[in-house]
Amino acid sequence: MLDCAIIGGGPAGLTAGLYATRGGLKNVTLFEKGLPGGQITQSSEIENYPGFFDHTKSGMDFMDSWQNQCFHFGLKHQMDEVVNIEKNGEYFKINILGKEPVSAKTVIVCTGSTPKKASIKGKDEFFGRGVSTCATCDGFFYKNKEVAVLGGGDTALEEAYYLSNICSKVYVIHRRDTFRAAPSTVERVQKKENIELMLNSHVIEITGDNTGVNGLVIQDADKGQKSLNILGVFVFVGHNVNNNVLKQADGKFLCDTNNQGQIITNLKMHTSVEGLFVAGDIRIDAPKQVICAASDGAVAALEVISYLQERS
Repeated sequence: MLDCAIIGGGPAGLTAGLYATRGGLKNVTLFEKGLPGGQITQSSEIENYPGFFDHTKSGMDFMDSWQNQCFHFGLKHQMDEVVNIEKNGEYFKINILGKEPVSAKTVIVCTGSTPKKASIKGKDEFFGRGVSTCATCDGFFYKNKEVAVLGGGDTALEEAYYLSNICSKVYVIHRRDTFRAAPSTVERVQKKENIELMLNSHVIEITGDNTGVNGLVIQDADKGQKSLNILGVFVFVGHNVNNNVLKQADGKFLCDTNNQGQIITNLKMHTSVEGLFVAGDIRIDAPKQVICAASDGAVAALEVISYLQERS
């Protein structure tokens, strides 16, 4: 019987494991079918994490030290795929692909979310070398340079506005003639002088060379193809919430979710099910930043310790 099962090995899961084990829990296992680290391991450079300012290191380098520190205090890593989580009475049942289930007193789910993929030639080739899905993370690399934002929802326009305060010009490219974003957000973007809206347009190809992105090929519904010389492309076409481990046999979720499938929590990372906590990008209102995911993991672990102490 585990004191705590942690599902997902990104910054939230690793931090949860660190705080849980260092806080005195003896039987804590992190379930991550691959190497721990999360999406941040795909980043070529980390610049916005306090205390870490080494431009020679990548996201993979950044997360290496996390693993060493977390496992030092007794966190165990089980390289298995969790199919789903059930609750049988007071305890949880962790169903594992190809293995016998594991029982746990508490569970912290840290499986995050994954940016939806846009079918654009060059997007995968230049991801991390000019293509990004996080303006807050990477916007500063394009200070006083021209960039493009792809998408037409609230996130795309909010990130475009954020970038407009850093970059010399921001092109917002949207395949429709209207936006899905809130009217107030659209109005604010329309008033920003260095944001140019390119409606009824879509990107055919992201071009570049060994140094990274250097342009876009765009199909305009009225004017045909044209090229755009930019160094950064920010893609915001939505996120897929990695919530499958919480789906039950009847198709419903183990705990309450919103319409997007994000898990509803309070500020202490409690879900609607006692003993079940979540942390990181899987929860509602997640800022999708490493430092925030780590904070969530710490909070969730402290709440697990408190939960178990109250029942001992």
